[in-house]
Amino acid sequence: MARCVPISLLLALGLAAGGAPSLAQAQWRMAHGQPMVSVAEQPNLGGGLIEMLMTGRDPGPRRGAVAYAPADATMLPRYPHEVAALPQAAAERAILREVPAEFHRQEVAYDGPHRAGTVIVDTPQRFLFLVQPGGRAVRYGIGVGRPGFEWAGAKSVTRKAMWPDWTPPAQMLRRRPDLPAYMPGGPDNPLGARAMYLGSSLYRIHGTNEPHTIGEAVSSGCIRMTNEDVTDLYDRVRVGARVIVI
Repeated sequence: MARCVPISLLLALGLAAGGAPSLAQAQWRMAHGQPMVSVAEQPNLGGGLIEMLMTGRDPGPRRGAVAYAPADATMLPRYPHEVAALPQAAAERAILREVPAEFHRQEVAYDGPHRAGTVIVDTPQRFLFLVQPGGRAVRYGIGVGRPGFEWAGAKSVTRKAMWPDWTPPAQMLRRRPDLPAYMPGGPDNPLGARAMYLGSSLYRIHGTNEPHTIGEAVSSGCIRMTNEDVTDLYDRVRVGARVIVI
């Protein structure tokens, strides 16, 4: 016999039991033509109480079910809205910090000497500016190199990549032997959704799977941005663009 369940209860239980993919995972799946959720036999109603109320069937594991999820289900959330999708123990351990409003992308006045299309990285202030025509610039919040890994100079964008692979350089692997020698592009890759390579150096402007580090000095010299911001910059900047780091 069918059971009537209030919509408000279903929504609440759905948030607690269902796991929405992160924005980065959704972007990656869409870019690679993969479905958001695929279940071979039966619709997944989240298991537990919600499934029992909706169907009356045993909410245990179903043979043949396929679901997309991180390899480690207890990993900390990459975006604040993922808290509801975490197991309770992991949610209690998570420490979330949204990107401060001052580091949100915005258009600002610019009266400097550089022409439109130039990228200016203001390391001390944690801002990246893309100079626009008419005395304007788009300003983005960034994460920069930690103490001992700061740098300054002029480079140019020599290559652009979507969902780039990551091969840590030898010196980084010596410092961090726990890192993989290679990681394919995807939502868990630390280079994020886009990368712009600077000259022949090891430095890049790239996305991140740790958006809470925007405004901080934590990298090994690369300039990191949120995936949303780096995608916006990627679409605006051409190969050959001048990049000035101060």
